[in-house]
Amino acid sequence: MAYVKFNSRPFEGTLNNFVDDLFTELPVLFKTDFNNPERKGSVPVNVKETEKNYLLEVVAPGFEKNDFKVNLDQDLLTISAEKESEAKAENEKQVRREYSFRSFKRSFTLDEKIDATNIEASYVNGVLTLNLPKKEAVKASATEIVIK
Repeated sequence: MAYVKFNSRPFEGTLNNFVDDLFTELPVLFKTDFNNPERKGSVPVNVKETEKNYLLEVVAPGFEKNDFKVNLDQDLLTISAEKESEAKAENEKQVRREYSFRSFKRSFTLDEKIDATNIEASYVNGVLTLNLPKKEAVKASATEIVIK
């Protein structure tokens, strides 16, 4: 007779517990990269904070400055890009095509700490950089209150 020890009893609990256990035991399903942001038509963005500003770096190689649109509507900053597809020559035969330029759109909600009137943008070496300056903090002047 063989002695078999289970870490948990099989079929104990509800069907939801069984399904949860199944997915935690099969991490291979999550290595398929189906949540990859590039697959969803998105682009990676880095956000850096300094003492005076925030920097948004949007990695979008292959685009040109005039392909981008940066809009600010109240507190919503929207960055989008669309590339015109290249015209294919009739005498040219496509042997292999591994990349294409996709349009994208990303939106960010700005904090009240950001000075929206002085936002600057630049596009250098495939990286769109937005400089979001912080507002100057208005410090209340100290006043002495006289006790009567």
